[in-house]
Amino acid sequence: MVYMSAIPYYPFFRKLTILRLVLFSLIALASLKAFAQNPPPPPQEFPPAPYPHENTHSEEKRILGKILFWDEQLSSDNTMSCGTCHLPSSAGGEPRFGVHPGFDSLFDTNDDIVGSPGVVRRDLNGELVDDAVFGFEAQVTGRASPSFFMGVFSPDNFWDGRALPQFIDPEDGETELIAEGGSLENQAVGPILNSVEMAHDGRTWDDVRTKLNTVIPLLLASEIPEAMQEALDATPSYPALFEAAFGDEGIDAGRIAFAIATYERSLIPDETPWDLFVAGDRGAMTANQIEGWDILRNDTVCLNCHRPPLFTDNNFHNIGLRPAVEDLGRFDVTGVNRDRGRFKTPSLRNVGLKTSLMHVGWVNDVQDALNFYVSGTQNTGHEQFTQNQSGIPNSNLTINQINIPIGDHPEIVDFLANALTDPRVANETFPFDRPTLLSELSKMNTVFVDYEYVGMENGSDSMPYTTINEALVHVAEAGVIRIAPGSLGGPLAINQAVTLECDDGTILLGAE
Repeated sequence: MVYMSAIPYYPFFRKLTILRLVLFSLIALASLKAFAQNPPPPPQEFPPAPYPHENTHSEEKRILGKILFWDEQLSSDNTMSCGTCHLPSSAGGEPRFGVHPGFDSLFDTNDDIVGSPGVVRRDLNGELVDDAVFGFEAQVTGRASPSFFMGVFSPDNFWDGRALPQFIDPEDGETELIAEGGSLENQAVGPILNSVEMAHDGRTWDDVRTKLNTVIPLLLASEIPEAMQEALDATPSYPALFEAAFGDEGIDAGRIAFAIATYERSLIPDETPWDLFVAGDRGAMTANQIEGWDILRNDTVCLNCHRPPLFTDNNFHNIGLRPAVEDLGRFDVTGVNRDRGRFKTPSLRNVGLKTSLMHVGWVNDVQDALNFYVSGTQNTGHEQFTQNQSGIPNSNLTINQINIPIGDHPEIVDFLANALTDPRVANETFPFDRPTLLSELSKMNTVFVDYEYVGMENGSDSMPYTTINEALVHVAEAGVIRIAPGSLGGPLAINQAVTLECDDGTILLGAE
């Protein structure tokens, strides 16, 4: 009792003293919080890009991978490149809009998915197929295209993680090419034979190899970045590019995967305002963004899954976007019941550039995503399906209990949409630079360039060529190919003859 002797033992004074102590504590806590908001938080180490020892980095391999990634000729009908669905200025995701009818196979119902438009369906001979769902229109993927930028840090890739660390030769299905760390290689080869994304029905690696041995790399592209063009000038064919990267001209699925994955591992969006801020640049983020960052880390559970500096835990969760039965997600890979409806946590880096979020695609921006997460406690127009909903790591809350005051939304949205955006990504500057795709040119029909015979008209002269590629090189010297709207009367069948007309360096295609 000696320690109490300095405090008069009267109820009034005791209550007054306790009140003073409480007020002092609150003032001290407020001061500490204000102090914590002023200096940048301690720097967090951004991990280096991991390379499997079976596929180490080389510049020749990276540039080959970049050329392959952006070449629409890698698809069966020359309309799709890997990059078509993964533009840097869209955070490595999909800028276009396509609708998949979802689980019930009916359009305009609640389970519709906003996916990526792919190829018009064609059979083994390249003839058009009247698809049961999409008819003669471009097919659409059943999930939104995820960003591939941060896939280098993930053990398993794709929304469901089906691109696993062990990479087996896609051609023989037996030979182990990478024992561990090969999920990017697995991810890279998936779309090339996929009959929705890039291929005609029944496409094989022999088909891909035959085509790459004959086409001119990036023939359909324009505004090719300087480093890519220099490589094309020095090695103007795919066999030559593969020889520069691998030592001989052999083209196979494993090498295609190795090259594309090497390119993807070079795309690290780590120059955001937040990265500069945590490295000590106090002016890199605005006061509003700093407030949003502080709210996120101190007053929400958002970072329990979106852990900095990657802003993902690379794990799989069911946040309740739709009933699990409609898309089993991770369960289809693992067969584990608790994985029903679970999908990979996407990184929040560059999320402000995306117009299609989550695997369903219909969450259209950061504010809309925030509205979904608080829809269990606030009326935002979204609905959460809780039957198989995951818990929140390191929290007693469930997802449908998340309640972020509306007054905090603007700061959080500002931080996520702007402070996590790498300007090199937004502006598509090196290493996120790229060529312009033929499919991006406005008011253009689709062009197919692998016909057996082409006639070329130049004024009154008519000159035959064995392939359209020879004609294009002769006439346009790899210039931009422009197709007169409506001149083709619809998609051309493989081997259908066409006429090339040269008009001031512009090539107009018309069916004969």
